[in-house]
Amino acid sequence: MRTKPMDSHHDGHLHPCLNGFDLTLFGIGAIIGAGIFVLTGIAAATEAGPALMFSYLLAGVACGFSALCYAELAASIGGCGSAYHYAYVGLGEFIAWFIGWQLILEYSLATSTVAIGWAGYVHDLLSAIGLNIPSELMHSPFDGGVFNLPAVLIIGFITILMCFGVKKSAWFNMIIVAVKLAAIGLFCVIAFTHFDINNWHPFLPFGFQGVINGAALIFFAYIGFDAVSTAAEETINPQRNVPIGILGSLAICTVIYIIVSGLLTGAASYTTLNVSSPIANVLLNEGRKVAAAFIAVGAIAGLTTVILVMFYGLTRVLLAMSRDGLLPHELSMLSKGGNSPIRMILSTGFIMMLIAGFAPIHSVAALVNIGTLSAFVLVCLGVIILRKTKPNLPRPFKTPANPWFPLMGIILCLYLMLSLSVFTWIGFAIWIAIGLCIYFSYGQKRSRLANGAE
Repeated sequence: MRTKPMDSHHDGHLHPCLNGFDLTLFGIGAIIGAGIFVLTGIAAATEAGPALMFSYLLAGVACGFSALCYAELAASIGGCGSAYHYAYVGLGEFIAWFIGWQLILEYSLATSTVAIGWAGYVHDLLSAIGLNIPSELMHSPFDGGVFNLPAVLIIGFITILMCFGVKKSAWFNMIIVAVKLAAIGLFCVIAFTHFDINNWHPFLPFGFQGVINGAALIFFAYIGFDAVSTAAEETINPQRNVPIGILGSLAICTVIYIIVSGLLTGAASYTTLNVSSPIANVLLNEGRKVAAAFIAVGAIAGLTTVILVMFYGLTRVLLAMSRDGLLPHELSMLSKGGNSPIRMILSTGFIMMLIAGFAPIHSVAALVNIGTLSAFVLVCLGVIILRKTKPNLPRPFKTPANPWFPLMGIILCLYLMLSLSVFTWIGFAIWIAIGLCIYFSYGQKRSRLANGAE
């Protein structure tokens, strides 16, 4: 239960170069991905109907409570380790390890899962223009192939990009975010011209329970805003800009999700939307083939930025844990000038390429949700505890209505966790067991605090 001092020292500092605008785009890049292009139609058809707008609002509010807590801790404690670092300062090393281990689960599986989804979109787009990738190079050995070549290539590309530093990654993210927002904007304009209010009847075909079930299903669409907090060490004036990035990106994406789901269910009957690419499918049914192709490009762009930001978050959490001695310290070496942790990026990139290329990662994608939700619960709990144990801690941003807002975040996240399958909970328990073995056999003894470092 030993805690780390706020002003603890470590070897090397990442160079601060990001502003609030960069972080907001990082958040948008992480949040808007497969969710809006795939889950929106599936959730409308099978769970919520046109009332999916309220499902997105509910999920956004649930994330909002956690986002407020993230913003408070990021502004008051900072650091590149996100919730892991906050817990180490306020709750103790064991809780910090537990949260860090869940963040590794979230970011690593999300990166690999989204890379596989990206490969599928690229395959469909190339097939549409007459270029076919052999099936053996599109699937892992568990799915009848050799390895997933496109998934490996995109992670390899992102690995190289990140080695050039976070500012170059931020510029790339800005360009790709602009492309996917343009694609979404094009869909909104076309869908508005074909909007039929009759498609909203019945508005609640599955009742209010359908709205709740829809929120649990599309929660995956919101995962990613917490990755913004991992950029605190590389942010100019993080006390101001990190809360802007977290809360601003979440608010913008919630509004976008509500608008898109409303227009989608208004332009087509919700019963027709249970397809793999509902937005493109609606445009094709309206005879807008060029627009549908642009939407496919927008989907690929959206998934690209999700891979980038999730991969970035993974390396920063691992960097913080390595600096503290809970993982091999050699991995925390920075490049000349402090631009990026090259060793960490290359090693994790190689592992992510192996997972995306050879593992049946889609079968355990639900573990991303449970790992994220467990971290959210502990972050909300951390705000409540730190208000009691460290009342004099400078807090440039404060979560309003403490402890009620953090408590609401805990309750809603626990409710969503309980809605997940037994298989997911079993996998989660196995992951925790592995983490405990690593901590007690390595991290507890190698910890910098255990060896008298501060």
